Amino acid sequence: MPNDHRKTARRPLALVLAATGCCAVLAGCGAAPDPAAPPSGKGPEQSATGSAPRPSRTPSPSPTAPGDRPLAGRTVVVDPGHNPGNFRHSEEIDRKVNIGTHRKECDTTGTATDDGYAEASFTLDVSHRLRDLLTARGAKVVFTHDADRPWGPCIDERARIGNEARADAVVSVHADGSAVGNRGFHVILPAPVREGAADTAKIVGPSRELGERIADRFARATGTAPANYLGGGTGLDVRDDLGGLNLSTVPKVFVECGNMRDPKDARLLASAEWRQKAAQGIADGIATYLQG
Repeated sequence: MPNDHRKTARRPLALVLAATGCCAVLAGCGAAPDPAAPPSGKGPEQSATGSAPRPSRTPSPSPTAPGDRPLAGRTVVVDPGHNPGNFRHSEEIDRKVNIGTHRKECDTTGTATDDGYAEASFTLDVSHRLRDLLTARGAKVVFTHDADRPWGPCIDERARIGNEARADAVVSVHADGSAVGNRGFHVILPAPVREGAADTAKIVGPSRELGERIADRFARATGTAPANYLGGGTGLDVRDDLGGLNLSTVPKVFVECGNMRDPKDARLLASAEWRQKAAQGIADGIATYLQG
């Protein structure tokens, strides 16, 4: 979930530590791997930090015919929500940053399922799958991070990475932490904001179009319904309190793939097969938006 979800507060740090066994979301720390979350890997593109690429763990088949690269020349920034190392750096992520309208925390730990599958692990896995699908179509994919830094980046830096890449589209991947019984996905869109460093006037329209395309294709690919607890059944939610959207100068949305705190949604989110469908839906939505 975004680091400032208005529906529910972030999970207490102690609860996240208990749920994840501290190290469960970090590679190579000695904890037993989560069977629902394969270890992360790099695809053909590097993260914004410029670290050396690693081969993708589970290559996805190309969704297009050989030689067909309809997204060639387009840049997509993928922003995996949170960072598996955030829970070790509470002082750093609690630091306030300016998001235009006010100041708020740099980042949070994110949420987790009852059995300890962390949102940060989920977002990385879906983001890797999404990168594979987009690069197969010819897009250049830039990550805001790939768990290749101890914590962060802060929400203002995440926005800056997309801006500096002059991205054609930016998608921040998340999972919600709402109440039991609240089910389904939703896409968060930027509201009109003009205050301080924030000015979303030029991106509100394109971001809505991007969000609508993703919501449509996500529902088709996953077979899941839009959220039953916000957005009036549209799967769309407009917000003016997210720094990642307020500070963006390029089309950007957040995708909340489901609710980790609901047992039924949690079972979907923990399924590798379903995560592939989620990535496919997001990729299809991005592609239809970029291709017009």
